[in-house]
Amino acid sequence: MGKLDGKVALVTGASRGIGQAIAELFAAEGAKVVCAARTLKEGDHQLEGSLERTVQLIKDAGGEAVAVTADVSKEDDCNQLVEQAEAAFGSVDILVNNAALNYYIPIVDYPASRWMRAFAVNVHGPFMLSKAVLPKMIEKKSGAIVSISSGAAIGPGRGPYPGAKATGGTMYGASKAALERFTQGLAQEVYEHGVSVTCFSPSQVVPTPGTVFHKLVDGMDDPRGEPPEIMAKCALLCASEPLDKITGRVGYSQQLLQEFGWIDNGKGRGIDIKGTGYSQI
Repeated sequence: MGKLDGKVALVTGASRGIGQAIAELFAAEGAKVVCAARTLKEGDHQLEGSLERTVQLIKDAGGEAVAVTADVSKEDDCNQLVEQAEAAFGSVDILVNNAALNYYIPIVDYPASRWMRAFAVNVHGPFMLSKAVLPKMIEKKSGAIVSISSGAAIGPGRGPYPGAKATGGTMYGASKAALERFTQGLAQEVYEHGVSVTCFSPSQVVPTPGTVFHKLVDGMDDPRGEPPEIMAKCALLCASEPLDKITGRVGYSQQLLQEFGWIDNGKGRGIDIKGTGYSQI
Protein backbone atom coordinates (compact mmCIF):
# COMPACT_ATOMS: atom_id res chain seq x y z
CA MET A 1 0.00 0.00 0.00
CA GLY A 2 1.30 3.42 -0.98
CA LYS A 3 0.51 6.62 0.87
CA LEU A 4 -1.10 8.07 -2.26
CA ASP A 5 -2.93 5.06 -3.69
CA GLY A 6 -5.88 6.18 -5.80
CA LYS A 7 -4.84 9.84 -5.80
CA VAL A 8 -4.22 12.13 -8.77
CA ALA A 9 -1.31 14.53 -8.31
CA LEU A 10 -0.39 17.54 -10.44
CA VAL A 11 3.24 18.63 -10.07
CA THR A 12 4.54 21.77 -11.77
CA GLY A 13 8.19 22.25 -12.65
CA ALA A 14 8.45 18.46 -13.03
CA SER A 15 11.01 18.42 -15.84
CA ARG A 16 14.02 18.43 -13.51
CA GLY A 17 15.29 18.94 -9.98
CA ILE A 18 12.89 19.06 -7.04
CA GLY A 19 9.78 18.73 -9.19
CA GLN A 20 11.10 15.62 -10.89
CA ALA A 21 11.95 14.04 -7.52
CA ILE A 22 8.46 14.82 -6.19
CA ALA A 23 6.77 13.39 -9.27
CA GLU A 24 8.80 10.17 -9.08
CA LEU A 25 8.15 9.65 -5.35
CA PHE A 26 4.43 10.39 -5.63
CA ALA A 27 4.14 7.85 -8.44
CA ALA A 28 6.07 5.30 -6.38
CA GLU A 29 3.55 5.90 -3.57
CA GLY A 30 0.64 5.06 -5.86
CA ALA A 31 -0.44 8.40 -7.31
CA LYS A 32 -1.24 8.99 -10.94
CA VAL A 33 0.99 11.96 -11.70
CA VAL A 34 0.46 14.80 -14.16
CA CYS A 35 3.92 16.23 -14.81
CA ALA A 36 3.82 19.87 -15.95
CA ALA A 37 6.51 22.25 -17.16
CA ARG A 38 7.52 24.15 -20.28
CA THR A 39 10.26 21.72 -21.35
CA LEU A 40 8.78 18.71 -23.12
CA LYS A 41 11.82 17.20 -24.83
CA GLU A 42 15.47 16.94 -23.84
CA GLY A 43 17.34 19.82 -25.45
CA ASP A 44 14.35 22.19 -25.48
CA HIS A 45 15.96 24.03 -22.52
CA GLN A 46 19.56 24.92 -21.79
CA LEU A 47 19.38 22.89 -18.57
CA GLU A 48 19.29 19.12 -18.46
CA GLY A 49 15.87 17.57 -17.93
CA SER A 50 12.50 17.26 -19.64
CA LEU A 51 8.96 16.12 -19.03
CA GLU A 52 9.44 13.19 -21.37
CA ARG A 53 12.36 11.97 -19.30
CA THR A 54 10.50 12.31 -16.00
CA VAL A 55 7.45 10.47 -17.32
CA GLN A 56 9.60 7.71 -18.79
CA LEU A 57 11.43 7.22 -15.49
CA ILE A 58 8.08 6.90 -13.72
CA LYS A 59 6.74 4.42 -16.24
CA ASP A 60 9.96 2.39 -16.17
CA ALA A 61 9.47 2.06 -12.41
CA GLY A 62 5.90 0.80 -12.89
CA GLY A 63 4.09 4.08 -12.18
CA GLU A 64 1.51 6.10 -14.11
CA ALA A 65 2.22 9.58 -15.44
CA VAL A 66 1.51 11.94 -18.30
CA ALA A 67 3.33 15.04 -19.50
CA VAL A 68 1.53 18.34 -20.08
CA THR A 69 3.36 21.46 -21.23
CA ALA A 70 2.17 24.65 -19.61
CA ASP A 71 3.32 28.15 -18.73
CA VAL A 72 1.94 28.70 -15.24
CA SER A 73 2.27 32.46 -15.56
CA LYS A 74 -0.71 32.41 -17.95
CA GLU A 75 -4.28 31.85 -16.77
CA ASP A 76 -5.35 30.00 -19.91
CA ASP A 77 -2.43 27.60 -19.56
CA CYS A 78 -3.28 26.97 -15.90
CA ASN A 79 -6.91 26.23 -16.67
CA GLN A 80 -6.04 24.02 -19.63
CA LEU A 81 -3.46 22.17 -17.52
CA VAL A 82 -6.09 21.25 -14.95
CA GLU A 83 -8.54 20.29 -17.70
CA GLN A 84 -5.94 18.00 -19.29
CA ALA A 85 -5.13 16.48 -15.90
CA GLU A 86 -8.79 15.70 -15.33
CA ALA A 87 -9.13 14.25 -18.82
CA ALA A 88 -6.15 11.97 -18.23
CA PHE A 89 -6.79 10.70 -14.71
CA GLY A 90 -9.79 12.46 -13.14
CA SER A 91 -10.03 15.35 -10.69
CA VAL A 92 -6.84 16.51 -9.01
CA ASP A 93 -6.42 15.43 -5.39
CA ILE A 94 -2.97 16.95 -4.84
CA LEU A 95 -1.50 20.10 -6.37
CA VAL A 96 2.21 20.76 -5.94
CA ASN A 97 3.22 24.31 -6.85
CA ASN A 98 6.92 23.81 -7.51
CA ALA A 99 7.61 25.79 -10.72
CA ALA A 100 9.64 28.93 -10.03
CA LEU A 101 11.58 31.61 -11.87
CA ASN A 102 14.33 33.96 -10.76
CA TYR A 103 16.81 36.34 -12.28
CA TYR A 104 19.71 37.27 -10.02
CA ILE A 105 19.65 41.03 -10.66
CA PRO A 106 19.91 43.88 -8.11
CA ILE A 107 16.70 45.91 -7.85
CA VAL A 108 18.28 49.05 -9.29
CA ASP A 109 18.93 47.14 -12.51
CA TYR A 110 15.88 44.86 -12.49
CA PRO A 111 13.81 45.12 -15.72
CA ALA A 112 10.16 45.59 -14.83
CA SER A 113 9.17 42.98 -17.42
CA ARG A 114 11.30 40.33 -15.70
CA TRP A 115 9.94 41.30 -12.27
CA MET A 116 6.38 40.89 -13.53
CA ARG A 117 7.24 37.61 -15.25
CA ALA A 118 8.88 36.11 -12.14
CA PHE A 119 6.02 37.16 -9.85
CA ALA A 120 3.56 35.68 -12.35
CA VAL A 121 5.28 32.30 -12.17
CA ASN A 122 6.05 32.29 -8.44
CA VAL A 123 2.85 33.79 -7.03
CA HIS A 124 0.15 34.20 -9.65
CA GLY A 125 0.62 30.65 -10.95
CA PRO A 126 -0.02 28.99 -7.58
CA PHE A 127 -3.08 31.23 -7.13
CA MET A 128 -4.51 30.40 -10.56
CA LEU A 129 -3.85 26.67 -10.26
CA SER A 130 -5.28 26.54 -6.74
CA LYS A 131 -8.38 28.34 -7.96
CA ALA A 132 -8.72 25.82 -10.80
CA VAL A 133 -8.44 22.67 -8.66
CA LEU A 134 -10.35 23.84 -5.59
CA PRO A 135 -13.95 23.41 -6.84
CA LYS A 136 -13.52 19.63 -7.21
CA MET A 137 -11.57 19.38 -3.95
CA ILE A 138 -14.30 21.28 -2.13
CA GLU A 139 -16.93 19.06 -3.72
CA LYS A 140 -15.09 15.93 -2.51
CA LYS A 141 -14.32 17.48 0.89
CA SER A 142 -10.66 16.50 0.55
CA GLY A 143 -7.46 17.56 -1.16
CA ALA A 144 -4.00 18.97 -0.61
CA ILE A 145 -2.20 21.99 -2.03
CA VAL A 146 1.54 22.01 -1.40
CA SER A 147 3.77 24.92 -2.43
CA ILE A 148 7.55 25.09 -2.49
CA SER A 149 9.09 28.19 -0.95
CA SER A 150 12.73 29.17 -0.46
CA GLY A 151 15.15 30.25 2.22
CA ALA A 152 15.30 33.50 0.25
CA ALA A 153 12.00 34.43 1.93
CA ILE A 154 13.99 34.99 5.13
CA GLY A 155 14.92 38.65 4.87
CA PRO A 156 18.20 40.22 5.97
CA GLY A 157 16.62 41.95 8.98
CA ARG A 158 17.02 45.56 9.99
CA GLY A 159 20.15 47.56 9.21
CA PRO A 160 22.76 48.87 9.26
CA TYR A 161 24.47 46.64 6.66
CA PRO A 162 28.20 47.37 6.68
CA GLY A 163 30.00 45.69 3.77
CA ALA A 164 26.81 44.28 2.30
CA LYS A 165 26.68 43.58 -1.44
CA ALA A 166 23.62 43.15 -3.63
CA THR A 167 23.16 39.46 -4.44
CA GLY A 168 20.12 39.87 -6.65
CA GLY A 169 17.83 37.73 -4.49
CA THR A 170 15.40 40.41 -3.33
CA MET A 171 12.68 39.73 -5.91
CA TYR A 172 12.79 35.96 -5.39
CA GLY A 173 12.61 36.37 -1.62
CA ALA A 174 9.69 38.79 -1.91
CA SER A 175 7.74 36.44 -4.16
CA LYS A 176 8.33 33.47 -1.86
CA ALA A 177 7.31 35.49 1.19
CA ALA A 178 4.08 36.30 -0.67
CA LEU A 179 3.59 32.59 -1.39
CA GLU A 180 3.95 31.80 2.32
CA ARG A 181 1.32 34.39 3.26
CA PHE A 182 -0.96 33.11 0.50
CA THR A 183 -0.59 29.60 1.92
CA GLN A 184 -1.83 30.43 5.39
CA GLY A 185 -4.63 32.64 4.11
CA LEU A 186 -5.90 29.97 1.72
CA ALA A 187 -5.52 27.28 4.38
CA GLN A 188 -7.87 29.22 6.63
CA GLU A 189 -10.38 29.77 3.81
CA VAL A 190 -10.69 26.12 2.77
CA TYR A 191 -10.25 24.39 6.13
CA GLU A 192 -14.00 23.83 6.51
CA HIS A 193 -13.96 21.96 3.19
CA GLY A 194 -11.32 19.44 4.27
CA VAL A 195 -8.55 20.77 2.03
CA SER A 196 -5.06 21.17 3.46
CA VAL A 197 -2.72 23.92 2.26
CA THR A 198 0.97 23.91 3.15
CA CYS A 199 4.27 25.44 2.10
CA PHE A 200 7.87 24.52 2.83
CA SER A 201 11.42 25.40 1.87
CA PRO A 202 14.61 23.36 1.70
CA SER A 203 16.48 23.24 4.99
CA GLN A 204 19.69 23.33 2.95
CA VAL A 205 20.37 24.35 -0.63
CA VAL A 206 19.34 21.58 -3.02
CA PRO A 207 21.73 20.64 -5.83
CA THR A 208 19.70 20.77 -9.06
CA PRO A 209 20.54 21.77 -12.63
CA GLY A 210 19.18 25.23 -11.75
CA THR A 211 21.14 25.80 -8.54
CA VAL A 212 24.30 24.51 -10.22
CA PHE A 213 23.73 26.89 -13.15
CA HIS A 214 23.33 29.85 -10.77
CA LYS A 215 26.44 28.72 -8.84
CA LEU A 216 24.54 28.27 -5.58
CA VAL A 217 26.22 24.87 -5.15
CA ASP A 218 29.47 23.36 -6.34
CA GLY A 219 27.98 20.69 -8.56
CA MET A 220 25.31 18.05 -8.10
CA ASP A 221 27.41 16.21 -5.50
CA ASP A 222 28.08 19.22 -3.26
CA PRO A 223 28.27 17.71 0.26
CA ARG A 224 26.76 20.88 1.74
CA GLY A 225 23.55 20.29 -0.18
CA GLU A 226 20.26 18.59 0.58
CA PRO A 227 19.28 15.82 -1.86
CA PRO A 228 16.10 16.49 -3.89
CA GLU A 229 14.74 13.28 -2.37
CA ILE A 230 14.47 15.02 1.01
CA MET A 231 12.27 17.69 -0.55
CA ALA A 232 10.17 15.02 -2.24
CA LYS A 233 9.73 13.22 1.09
CA CYS A 234 8.55 16.42 2.75
CA ALA A 235 6.11 17.07 -0.10
CA LEU A 236 4.75 13.57 0.47
CA LEU A 237 4.38 14.32 4.18
CA CYS A 238 2.46 17.52 3.45
CA ALA A 239 0.24 15.75 0.93
CA SER A 240 -0.59 12.75 3.13
CA GLU A 241 -0.72 13.83 6.78
CA PRO A 242 -4.18 14.47 8.31
CA LEU A 243 -5.70 17.91 7.79
CA ASP A 244 -5.63 19.04 11.41
CA LYS A 245 -1.97 18.06 11.83
CA ILE A 246 -0.58 19.78 8.74
CA THR A 247 -2.77 22.49 7.21
CA GLY A 248 -1.47 26.04 7.38
CA ARG A 249 2.07 24.91 8.09
CA VAL A 250 4.89 26.96 6.62
CA GLY A 251 8.11 25.19 7.40
CA TYR A 252 11.35 23.61 6.23
CA SER A 253 11.95 20.17 4.81
CA GLN A 254 14.10 18.60 7.50
CA GLN A 255 12.31 20.43 10.30
CA LEU A 256 8.92 18.99 9.28
CA LEU A 257 10.30 15.53 8.53
CA GLN A 258 11.97 15.40 11.94
CA GLU A 259 8.93 16.78 13.76
CA PHE A 260 6.69 14.07 12.26
CA GLY A 261 9.25 11.33 12.90
CA TRP A 262 10.09 10.69 9.26
CA ILE A 263 13.83 11.38 9.75
CA ASP A 264 16.29 11.81 12.61
CA ASN A 265 19.12 14.33 13.02
CA GLY A 266 17.79 17.02 10.72
CA LYS A 267 19.78 20.19 10.19
CA GLY A 268 19.65 23.55 8.48
CA ARG A 269 16.83 26.09 8.28
CA GLY A 270 14.05 25.50 10.74
CA ILE A 271 16.39 23.55 13.03
CA ASP A 272 19.73 25.34 13.30
CA ILE A 273 18.51 28.60 11.77
CA LYS A 274 15.32 30.48 12.56
CA GLY A 275 12.92 30.68 9.61
CA THR A 276 10.47 33.30 8.45
CA GLY A 277 7.74 34.82 10.57
CA TYR A 278 5.15 32.67 8.83
CA SER A 279 6.99 29.50 9.85
CA GLN A 280 6.64 30.55 13.47
CA ILE A 281 2.84 30.99 13.31
